Amino acid sequence: MSISLSSLILLPIWISMAQIQQGGPDEKEKTTALKDLLSRIDLDELMKKDEPPLDFPDTLEGFEYAFNEKGQLRHIKTGEPFVFNYREDLHRWNQKRYEALGEIITKYVYELLEKDCNLKKISIPVDATESEPKSFIFMSEDALTNPQKLMVLIHGSGVVRAGQWARRLIINEDLDSGTQIPFIKRAMDEGYGVIVLNPNENYIEVEKPKIHVQSSSDSSDEPAEKRERKDKVSKETKKRRDFYEKYRNPQREKEMMQLYIRENGSPEEHAIYVWDHFIAQSAAENVFFVAHSYGGLAFVELNCCNWVSSTEPLDTSVESMLPDCPRVSAGTDRHELTSWKSFQSIFKFFTEASEAKSSSLRPAGTRRSHRLKPEEP
Repeated sequence: MSISLSSLILLPIWISMAQIQQGGPDEKEKTTALKDLLSRIDLDELMKKDEPPLDFPDTLEGFEYAFNEKGQLRHIKTGEPFVFNYREDLHRWNQKRYEALGEIITKYVYELLEKDCNLKKISIPVDATESEPKSFIFMSEDALTNPQKLMVLIHGSGVVRAGQWARRLIINEDLDSGTQIPFIKRAMDEGYGVIVLNPNENYIEVEKPKIHVQSSSDSSDEPAEKRERKDKVSKETKKRRDFYEKYRNPQREKEMMQLYIRENGSPEEHAIYVWDHFIAQSAAENVFFVAHSYGGLAFVELNCCNWVSSTEPLDTSVESMLPDCPRVSAGTDRHELTSWKSFQSIFKFFTEASEAKSSSLRPAGTRRSHRLKPEEP
C-alpha cells in the first residue's frame, strides 16, 4: 500500500491538534500556532510531489509513439510496446495518461476510416441545427445504392468509438485485431456497401457554468460586529473546504456537464435511428450485421450466429441456456478478440447465408414502425 507524502506530513499535525484540544485554555496559543503553520503550507506545491500535472500530449508524436508497418504501437526511440505503469505508484496518473492516448487513438482510427477505407463521415441527426449536439457515422459511397449487399458494423459498449473493436487491443496488440478496418476492406473488396455505426457517441461534454452566489450579509440589518464575525467564519469554512478539495483532487479538474444528442442519447436509440434513416432506406437486397459484444443486443432477434469466447476450436458448437442466436466458439477465450479471431468464419457465414436465401425473405422495414405496428385482425 502506497502512502502519499502529504499523508505523512499532515497526519502528525492532526494528531497533535487533537491532543492539544484536550488540554486547558493555556494550550490555545499552541493551537493558534499550529493553525498558522497549516495556513502557510503551500498545498499545491506539496501535491506536485505526490502527482505530476495531468497535462498530456495531444498527438502520437507527442507521446513518442507510432504505428509500425505491422500496425503495432511502438515507442519511436526504443521500439518497445506501450508501457502503462509509466510512473510507479501513481495509478491514477497512469490511467489518465492511458485515457489521453486513447482519445488520440480514436481520432487516428477516424482518419483511417476516411483515408484508408474511403468512407464518408455523415453527421447525425440528419436535420440537426448548427448549434445542437451532433454525432456521426461512416458510410461507403454505395452504402444506400448498392442493390446486392450491405454490411453494418457495430462495436460494443465502453470507450470504443466507430471503427474500433477494443482500444486495449489497438494499443497492446495491433490495428488488425483491435479495429474494424480488416472487415471494412474485405467487405468492400467483395462488393458490399458498408455502414459503420457509432453507438457510444451519445453526448458532448462542456464545462459546467460557474454559479456565483452573492452573500446575503451585505443587505442584512445585523450589527456590523456580528456581520464581521459571520463573514470571518464563512471565509474560514471556505478555506477549509478548499484545503480538503485540493487534497482530494490536487489537479483541480474541470467540472463537466453532458449535452445529449437528439434521438441518439443511448446505443439503443442510435441503432434505431440509423436503421430508420439509413439501413431501411438502402437498396440492398441483403443486409449483414457484424456486432461485437453489447452491439449485438439490438439485432439478436434476426437470423444470426454468435461467435463467443471459448477454449473450444473455432466454429465448434457451444451450448447456451439462452434462446438467442446459435452459439459457436470464436477459437479464443478472450472476449475482446472474438470478432478478429472469427473473421474468416464470419465472411463464410455471410456467403453461405446469401446463397441459401429463400424467396420468402421479408423486405426490411423500419424497426420503429415495425415495433409499434398494431396487430392485424
